[in-house]
Amino acid sequence: MTPPTLRQVRPNAGIRAWYQKRLDEAIDDMQNSVVYWLKAAYRDTPFAQDANPATVMRDAMRRLTQRWERHFDAMADDLARRFADKSLKASDASLRTAMGDMGMTVQFTMSEPMRTAYQGVINENINLIRSIPEQYLTQVETMVMQSVQRGRDLSTLTQDLQSRYGVTKRRAALIARDQNNKATSVMTSARQQSLGVTHGIWRHSHAGAEPRQSHVKADGKEFELAKGMYIDGKWIMPGEEVNCRCGWSPVIPGFD
Repeated sequence: MTPPTLRQVRPNAGIRAWYQKRLDEAIDDMQNSVVYWLKAAYRDTPFAQDANPATVMRDAMRRLTQRWERHFDAMADDLARRFADKSLKASDASLRTAMGDMGMTVQFTMSEPMRTAYQGVINENINLIRSIPEQYLTQVETMVMQSVQRGRDLSTLTQDLQSRYGVTKRRAALIARDQNNKATSVMTSARQQSLGVTHGIWRHSHAGAEPRQSHVKADGKEFELAKGMYIDGKWIMPGEEVNCRCGWSPVIPGFD
């Protein structure tokens, strides 16, 4: 007999779009700044005997790196907290509605497991936001040095910068999508367990061109929220792995 379940809580698409927009705006500003100042440095690099173009460009990159790492550091805490707040409110609202549809009314409180889940979401987001300029600027500095070695080929460097910009924007989109899924999974699981829900039914999203077959096979199977499902040699929750869009239907406690 199939146990009675609540409707699953899904990631909020509006929060993902909002979060990605904030990342995109910061990346756009960083890209525009880097392109502008590197072009200026190329034009102004002297070729006197006492001037080394590689040193001049490296110094320019170091100034840009310091500036933009500080900028992302400053925005990381606020953006991560706002994202966690929005995710918590959305997942709670969805769960409250699902429970109301089943005739159940409960009081949500900020339990210690909920605080732990909430803070974990913030910490992971802060690290990911800070990693964006670190990865981007490290690659840009390599491109700049290679361009100098090729003889100040500004057009080639500009093309390389545009390519790196595209990679960074795609990574930001992945971060937004993945963190939206993961935050929903982590905080919904903590909330449900605090209400006495101990098990869920895995629901595969049936989305994506190449779904994980192990996740497809897990569809419809029951698992413990405290442990997750044992898949591919490890315990995981739906939505935890990168690009996983699976969810679960919480099993209503008190029914056999």
